[in-house]
Amino acid sequence: MSFGKAQGAWHGLIGQIGLTGLVPRKMPECLEQCGHILLSAPIVRLGDQVMASCIINQNCSHLVTEWRIVWKLEPELHPRERQQHLPNGTLQSTITLPHFNHSRVLLSCCLHWGNSLQILDQAELQAGYPPIAPHNLSCIMNLTINSLICQWEPGPDTHLSTSFTLKSFKSQDQCQTQKDSIPDCVPEDGQSHCSIPRRHLQLYQDMSIWVQAKNALGTSISPKLCLAPMDVVKLEPPTLWALEPSPGVAPPQPGCLRLRWETWKPSLYIEQKCELRHQPRLGEAGWDLVSALPARTPEHELCGLLPSTAYTLQMRCTRWPLPGHWSEWSPSLELITTQRAPIVRLDTWWRQRQLDPQTVAVQLFWKPIALEEESGQIQGYLVSRRPSDQAGAEPTLCDTTELNCTFQLPPEAREVLLQAYNTAGSSHPTPVVFLESRGPPLGRLHATARDPHSLWVGWEPPRPPPQGYVIEWGLSPPSPNGSPMTWRLEHDGSIAGTLLQENIRPFQLYEITVTPLYQDTKGPSQHVYAYSQEMAPSHGPELHLRHIGKTWAQLEWVPEAPELGKSPFTHYTIFWTNTQDQSFSTVLNASTHSFVLRGLEPSSLYHVHLMAASQAGATNSTILTLMTLALEESELHIILGLFGLLVLLICLCGAAQFCCRPSRKYSLWPSVPDPARSSLGSWVPTIAAEDIFQLPSLRDPGMPPITKITVLEEEEKKPGPWESNDGSGTGSLSTLVQAYVLQGDPRVPSTQPQPQSGNSDQVLYVQVLGSPTGPGPGHYLRCDSTQPLLEGLTPSPKSYENLWFQTSPLGAPEPLVPHPEDDSIFEPLLDFPLLQGLRVSGAEGLGGF
Repeated sequence: MSFGKAQGAWHGLIGQIGLTGLVPRKMPECLEQCGHILLSAPIVRLGDQVMASCIINQNCSHLVTEWRIVWKLEPELHPRERQQHLPNGTLQSTITLPHFNHSRVLLSCCLHWGNSLQILDQAELQAGYPPIAPHNLSCIMNLTINSLICQWEPGPDTHLSTSFTLKSFKSQDQCQTQKDSIPDCVPEDGQSHCSIPRRHLQLYQDMSIWVQAKNALGTSISPKLCLAPMDVVKLEPPTLWALEPSPGVAPPQPGCLRLRWETWKPSLYIEQKCELRHQPRLGEAGWDLVSALPARTPEHELCGLLPSTAYTLQMRCTRWPLPGHWSEWSPSLELITTQRAPIVRLDTWWRQRQLDPQTVAVQLFWKPIALEEESGQIQGYLVSRRPSDQAGAEPTLCDTTELNCTFQLPPEAREVLLQAYNTAGSSHPTPVVFLESRGPPLGRLHATARDPHSLWVGWEPPRPPPQGYVIEWGLSPPSPNGSPMTWRLEHDGSIAGTLLQENIRPFQLYEITVTPLYQDTKGPSQHVYAYSQEMAPSHGPELHLRHIGKTWAQLEWVPEAPELGKSPFTHYTIFWTNTQDQSFSTVLNASTHSFVLRGLEPSSLYHVHLMAASQAGATNSTILTLMTLALEESELHIILGLFGLLVLLICLCGAAQFCCRPSRKYSLWPSVPDPARSSLGSWVPTIAAEDIFQLPSLRDPGMPPITKITVLEEEEKKPGPWESNDGSGTGSLSTLVQAYVLQGDPRVPSTQPQPQSGNSDQVLYVQVLGSPTGPGPGHYLRCDSTQPLLEGLTPSPKSYENLWFQTSPLGAPEPLVPHPEDDSIFEPLLDFPLLQGLRVSGAEGLGGF
């Protein structure tokens, strides 16, 4: 590789690997021819090891103070390869690629020169596989170009440039002895076939042929082929022609074709055999093969085909009896087989109409039913009074390609003949006898739609059973284009119904006629009408307002008359909407023709519409707008009065409820019992559990002593005989305090009479000071009051009645030490109503008491 090409390739590599700071530049002239690369092998097998050396000449070693050689194997750099100085003064850098897996790549030896890399030399490395032996070698002798054409399959890609050569030589003894060699045939690049010209061949002499594949890693050859060129000859296909009829030759039979062919002229001296294949032009039938046709008899009659059918024919030939290859199929030839007289059964039906006493108009219908698969194609129909081959035949009544015909007959005519014909002949005549209607009729003829495209018609067979039935159906009324009625002949007289699927369209009314057929007569025709599919009603009944009030409105409607083809109504739905877009609805059955809207608002506007539904769909009526009546002035006053009374009643009930609840009552004013209208037991208020204030137990030793007494009322009085004379206890009091003690449970009303005190205008209230369990003495005091207490004064307790206070010999009261069993003595004191309101405070103004 030249250095200029290598330098250009390196510029491309630098762009691919994206080296930073290494800009390729033109190599200085002083470095040219300084280095070259030596390879262990330029072409190796894929995956083999490759070694390369870059040698720097000794003349260039003084140009660079430090040689830093870098290897590049696109697109990678290999800067750390082995580098050494040889004894002859040269510098050598070696690189080893243990597994070379590139099919074609450039290896470069570079030098760091300033900020760039300078390419000293480049070498191309290739890798691939040795060629695989070609296979499937075959040859054909083409007499058109007079060459032996051989082709083969080259095998998988080797990734290397591989050449193929077709080699051959003339031989004897079945290619055991080599005689004259034949020049090699080299195909063009990329092709796997080659041609040996006729001038190098002996057509009837054996020759050995093989293919050689060669590349840089090896050579391989295909298996040898031993053949004579004429044994592999491939002829050109013949040309097919239709055999024209001749005057002296009878026409072909129905279902037969006559054809001829012409062989390829250069092969006239070669014995051949041919094959013919054919298939119908229309349809999906495959090819049928006719073999062993002698080429020297270029005519053939092909039979057993469908009559009046177009066929496609092709032919090919080969060398026979000697070996050879089949030619290609000839161009197609299309022929139509001979006609065959129709073999059909004609089902007939008719209609008669009296025009005048001497003329009857007859409309005849028929349907051809093929009796054989290979029945001839029908080209027309003939209607006549007598067969056309009889002497004195009258002119035909009809000659038509349609399936019906109208003609006139005298009243005494009772029979005509119907025939189908084509170019090959006519079918057997079918007699048509005009029967009189004298048989029994059908019973209970009815018809229903099975789906939008079919109708089921049924009946009760008459007695005796007929031989068959004629069913006619068509649109009612007939369509404007005058399309004829569709009809069918049923040959089974025991059936009681049939399904009509021909010419049935949805949402159409059909008239169906059924006529029974007997041996020599027919029964009267019966008619029935049916829709193929019912439609939804076209419109709903009109809605009317009959009466209206302030909160109600009576509606009515007239149901529509039943329509043919329209499904009857199954139910109604009434919708009404107010001005606030609030919608209401109700569903009614089909027998309902009126409805009352209730719960309306006075003097309000409503929109009402009626929806009528059937099995085929629903339809809406027109919208009715109505307004309810307004309320009168007297009614309005009554309503407002009732509303006011209701509000007042609600307020009274709320106030009573509020006042009767204890929790609400005590929150507004304190609950103070009236001593004049209550007993001691009734002073205990009924307090909810959450309202009771829990006082400490009198037996609790940790209870602090009461140190303050509040005097409710005081007056100067003389000390009574029951009061203590101890000055330490009462000397600081300015008034006498009278004591009162409650005996027993205060919740139980007392039954003992209370004696009246001398002072009837005062009631003594009490307050307890001290603690019954404290170290100091306790006191039980009472004060004067101007109101009676329990309708009388309570006398001072006796010493045996006051269980809390006992007088010591010295006159000082001693507290009674409580005992656990004496709960009844202390517990009632806490329930006394006045004691629950005592305020515990200090003992200011009470002195040592």
